[in-house]
Amino acid sequence: MGKINVGRVLLGGIIAGIILSVGEFVLNEKVLGAQMKTFFTAHNFKEPAGSFVPIAVGLTVVLGVVIVLGYAAIRPRFGAGPKTAIMAALFAWFGIYLYTGVINGLLFGIPTNTMLLVLVWGLVEYIIATMVGAALYREA
Repeated sequence: MGKINVGRVLLGGIIAGIILSVGEFVLNEKVLGAQMKTFFTAHNFKEPAGSFVPIAVGLTVVLGVVIVLGYAAIRPRFGAGPKTAIMAALFAWFGIYLYTGVINGLLFGIPTNTMLLVLVWGLVEYIIATMVGAALYREA
């Protein structure tokens, strides 16, 4: 069992984070943009401040690094490759997307079909990003 290759975790994680950020942009601006604007207006929510996007992208890149670090941590036990990357993606997706998505969806009255679309989108997005990030990882 080798040491974790921090440089490769950072490389794979940054790429994974960029993929996640692009996926979130497409989902929130292109797919659900009009629906979100209507929802924000109906609930009297303010538009996110100008600092929101850079903070969100930065945190999402950090999330990509954390996911690839998770992959690197479980890799010795489960082996290198797509199955382990999917497992790492599922850990992150459950903790971030499924848990908070369902809680917030129920709290804010998000329609079930929208919630399902977002959850499935996130699952695919996390799997793709983690598989790409994991493919860039090599043991130290």
